[in-house]
Amino acid sequence: MRDLKILFENNQKWVEKKTSEHLDYFKHRSEQQDPLYLWIGCSDSRVPANEIVGLEPGELFVCRNVANLFPHTDFNCLSVLEYAVSILRVKHVIVCGHYGCGGVKAAMEDNHLGLVDNWLRHIRDVYALHRSELDALDDLKARYRRLVELNTLQQVLNICHTTIVQEAWARKQKLAVHGWVYNLETGKLHDLNCCYSAGEQLESIYKIKMG
Repeated sequence: MRDLKILFENNQKWVEKKTSEHLDYFKHRSEQQDPLYLWIGCSDSRVPANEIVGLEPGELFVCRNVANLFPHTDFNCLSVLEYAVSILRVKHVIVCGHYGCGGVKAAMEDNHLGLVDNWLRHIRDVYALHRSELDALDDLKARYRRLVELNTLQQVLNICHTTIVQEAWARKQKLAVHGWVYNLETGKLHDLNCCYSAGEQLESIYKIKMG
């Protein structure tokens, strides 16, 4: 427990700083959460979601996992998405990958890591889908960065293909799904110019006819 003392000290300093700026800061924040955004990002400790976009507690709903994946069979991801879209009524879902992602790098290699290999299989599927483009890049760093981008774009599509998002669009709920990448070396976000806000943007095979 002594090793964790610093965290409690940091917490106390944080509380003091926030309440010195606004006496009722925590009371106000505790009353409700009303986020406009759902952030689906990587668990990497160098990618603090709220800080990157300068939002306070209650303003950003967050789901994080290794390599910011959204498998269509993952009930944790699906539950977070449904709560954010159907209950909180967020207006934007942001999938944010990051350059230097260890999960993406591991998926490019053939080392046995354990249980996580099964999770990384989803990224290897993305590589297989774009093999000709990726293998044409002789520079491994460039290939690595491009796979980060392609993985992010695929997760955006995975989200758009869910009944959760398509039902929201069918009931005319304003909802957009975006793909971004965060640069660890600069601290800046990069927009992949990927934004879906209607079912008409999807390939026909993925469109679900809502009754």
